[in-house]
Amino acid sequence: MSPFLLTRTLPVDATDAALRADVLHGLTRQPKTLPPKWFYDARGSELFEEITRLPEYYPTRAEREILSGRAAEIAAASGARTLVELGSGSSEKTRFLLDALPGLDTYVPVDVSESALRGAADALLAERPQLSVHALIADFTAGLSLPDTPGPRLVAFLGGTLGNLLPGERAVFLESVRSLLAPGDALLLGTDLVKDEEVLVAAYDDAAGVTAAFNRNVLSVVDRELGADFSPDDFEHVARWNPREEWIEMRLRARRALTVKIPQLDLVVPFDAGEELRTEVSAKFREDGVRRELAGAGLRLTHWWTDSGDRFALSLATVD
Repeated sequence: MSPFLLTRTLPVDATDAALRADVLHGLTRQPKTLPPKWFYDARGSELFEEITRLPEYYPTRAEREILSGRAAEIAAASGARTLVELGSGSSEKTRFLLDALPGLDTYVPVDVSESALRGAADALLAERPQLSVHALIADFTAGLSLPDTPGPRLVAFLGGTLGNLLPGERAVFLESVRSLLAPGDALLLGTDLVKDEEVLVAAYDDAAGVTAAFNRNVLSVVDRELGADFSPDDFEHVARWNPREEWIEMRLRARRALTVKIPQLDLVVPFDAGEELRTEVSAKFREDGVRRELAGAGLRLTHWWTDSGDRFALSLATVD
């Protein structure tokens, strides 16, 4: 079996420290916010997997359609010998690319979760014993150093996760990705596209209430990890389209006036009845906008693929 290497660049206590900092910052400002990365504890990850199977939630199916139909073109255009995936998770969709890259030498999954990296690597190596996997426990939004692997490299950032970053954060992130690329390397970027408001809102406010449970789960994470006394049922799930910014906002709206205590932060947080806590921004894109943001980071868009319904796009960009 090919070797499996695991490198930790994220300190063991980094997640706890980041949660404390984000909660303290987000709940002491107006309007109140929490970053979406805290959705994904074990329960949140289960709920998100359920979301991806809902009829209203099209992005996962649309991206998989592009990958299954265009993987050979992506492989030919990139010629990659190393595939780097940022936020790899289960590496499920990555299999299309792994199968299409005939000269692939090394797969570098990057995630904050050691258990997710080990589980994905075990499955991939059982299926592809010739593959070398060098997993990184790292936060790709905080700067990243890649292992010494054969080029060209294809860095994949799938799932539309770019949209969870605000415009300034996207610029910083894309510049950091650009710094990882050498001539001949490429970035494969997944972006959800602007479409009818009704379709967008339904994808984040499904009839079965799974996304509502997913949204409220972030409060359970704060309760468990920081000893807070949030009652998730005190908050109503809200999904709203912001036409000016062209993004979906997920919020939690207090059903009544209440006070939340967070002992580990020595913090007391009041909520007025109807006050909203923003938990996610999910920006939607247009081709010209993606091209412009890539160019701002010194990257040139060379290929643009969409699904049959023009709902989602994968773009390939190279060093400008």
